[in-house]
Amino acid sequence: MKVGVVGLGYWGPNLVRNLTSVDACTGVVACDLDESRLKRVLQRYPGIHGTTSFDDVLDDPEVAAVVVATPVGTHARLAHAALRAGKSVLVEKPLATSGRDARALVQEAGRLGLLVMAGHTFLYSPAVQVARELVHKGAIGRPLYLQSSRVNLGIHQSDVSVLWDLAPHDLSILLDCIDERPNRVSAFGRSTLRRGPSDVAFVDLEFPSGFVANLHLSWLAPTKMRRTTIVGTRKMIVYEDTNPEEPIKVYDKGLNRPAQDELDQYKVTYRTGNVVAPRVGTWEPLGAQLQDFLVRVAAGDTPDKREQTAITVVDIIEAAEESLALSGQPVLLSESGPIGASPASAASA
Repeated sequence: MKVGVVGLGYWGPNLVRNLTSVDACTGVVACDLDESRLKRVLQRYPGIHGTTSFDDVLDDPEVAAVVVATPVGTHARLAHAALRAGKSVLVEKPLATSGRDARALVQEAGRLGLLVMAGHTFLYSPAVQVARELVHKGAIGRPLYLQSSRVNLGIHQSDVSVLWDLAPHDLSILLDCIDERPNRVSAFGRSTLRRGPSDVAFVDLEFPSGFVANLHLSWLAPTKMRRTTIVGTRKMIVYEDTNPEEPIKVYDKGLNRPAQDELDQYKVTYRTGNVVAPRVGTWEPLGAQLQDFLVRVAAGDTPDKREQTAITVVDIIEAAEESLALSGQPVLLSESGPIGASPASAASA
């Protein structure tokens, strides 16, 4: 099928490059309001078509699907327009900037018999898929907590905070490994630029089962780090996206259940075993994501549990932004989105 790519800034050219090699894609229409951006992409990929008008993409009867890679605040509006034009949509993360808008997109796609899908590219990473399989098959025992750091120097964005930019990656990985929705979110952060959005944030999540998670996100760090640790009752997983040789390591380490001795005291013992680096496949996650999207479109798929998880990602970030504005007060999260500060934190304030 023919695919429209809307937005040729930082990420759009990567989408075009991958689509030109995806079997299910028979042609690409690249679109950007900036003629210089469009010209650069057309020069690099002379076999594709280009336009500065989004309406040209929507009016093209051969275009069956659209990929939206524009600024975050425009995602919902452009995706709705594509759906109304009868085209399925892949929206680069996040799906929208509010849970209400994200739900409206998913509902409209289902009503029209179309697909709207969020571009959570890391779910197609071979390393993340290995980590997910280890957790789901019980290799690490019962998951206890997750801690992640996604930091770098840049790229500062003027329209959204670091939460909307970086958190979707770690939240999508978290929710893919832990099949549960958090019920409480809190966040601290700050902006180093006057009146600018937060460029560093620390997010804490609590889940009904007792599982907890902490995310460190920053555009202002001396080195690039993409590290996630998942600790279970039996083993621990460390995923480092910046380590291409051994992106996944499984540590046979843990705490043995304390036994009560004759003095009625508990003695804690620790277990230290082998460190294993499982084999991880090699493929480009973005290409795999686009292939999956087009296969789903061709099959006539409509939104399913995966899109509900994409809504949850938006709900969590929305709650984190609310907590940030409340100086870190925890915000409760229901199935329909954030419901405000928890009674205990509101009372203490």
